[in-house]
Formats: sequence, C-alpha cells, structure tokens
Amino acid sequence: MGIKPLPEALGMARALGLDLVEVADKASPPVCRIMDYGKYKYEAAQRAKESRKKSTNISVKEMKYRPKISGGDFDTKTRKVEKFLQEGHKVKITIMFRGREVTHPELGRKILDDIAERVEEYARVEAYPRLDGRNMTMVLGPGAAKKPAKRPEAPPPAPIADDAAPAAAETTPPADPAA
Repeated sequence: MGIKPLPEALGMARALGLDLVEVADKASPPVCRIMDYGKYKYEAAQRAKESRKKSTNISVKEMKYRPKISGGDFDTKTRKVEKFLQEGHKVKITIMFRGREVTHPELGRKILDDIAERVEEYARVEAYPRLDGRNMTMVLGPGAAKKPAKRPEAPPPAPIADDAAPAAAETTPPADPAA
C-alpha cells in the first residue's frame, strides 16, 4: 500500500472492520499491517499448542545401587530401570560407596556394566561410568529398540510321496484263485 500517515492508515483499517497492527517497530518508518488481531492471536496460540503437543518431555530418573547389593534387589531395581527407559526417560545410575568400599571401584563398575548389558537392547550409554567422590555414576538414555535379526523362514516340509502305498500293495500275496 505504500507509506501512509497514521490517521489515514487507521481510517482504512476501520473502514474494513480490521485492526492496524505494528509488525516491525524498529524500522523507520514503522511497518504496520491491517489484520484481525484477535484471529491472529488465536492462530498463534493454536500453533504454540500444537508444537507443545508434538514435543516430548524427557526427564532424568535416578536409581541408586550399592556395591554389596543382593541378586534379588539388583533384579528389582534393574527391572525398574528398564521400565523407565521404555517410557522414554533417561536414567542416572548411581553406585553409592560407604566407608572403605570406595577403595574397590571395580565392584561398582561391574554392577554398572551388568546393568548396561541387561538393557542394551533398548538403551544406550550416554555418560560412561565415572567416580565422583564416593559415588560412581552412569547415564542411560532411551535408544531405538533393536529389532532382532529376522531369520529366513525354513521352507515348508516336502509332501510325503505316495510311493509307499503301492509298494505295500505289491508285497501282499495275491489271492488264491483255486479257493
């Protein structure tokens, strides 16, 4: 439309039943647009809502283990870690050392390796094990589930030939005509 004085631009907008909206205030002269401002705000809110709906919320869950954990407790906690990963959360695994246990970090490393091995089909290690003071931590992230390699299907078994039936008939003695 070109450059118009403010009163003339407002008059044009009112004549059309729309609003005069400033879209670039730092420009000289300021850039304005004639539009329905309520409709514009509504559509912007709908776009923002749609983008929020498509985004995923990944939170970090934490599971704490001890170097002297029993087998049952290990299994229970690891199943919970698997559940978190399947839900799409990241999981921070912490091995807590007490007293002189910290002198044997290989025990914690073995536990972390066992966990990583157990969940490797649907998780990946994002932060490898490292010792921070009295804690050893590792972060697992949800990974695309690896699909098992599809084995070629075995061909169906060949039908059994009916060669055996006539052979059996030939071995039976012929009926005695004199009888």
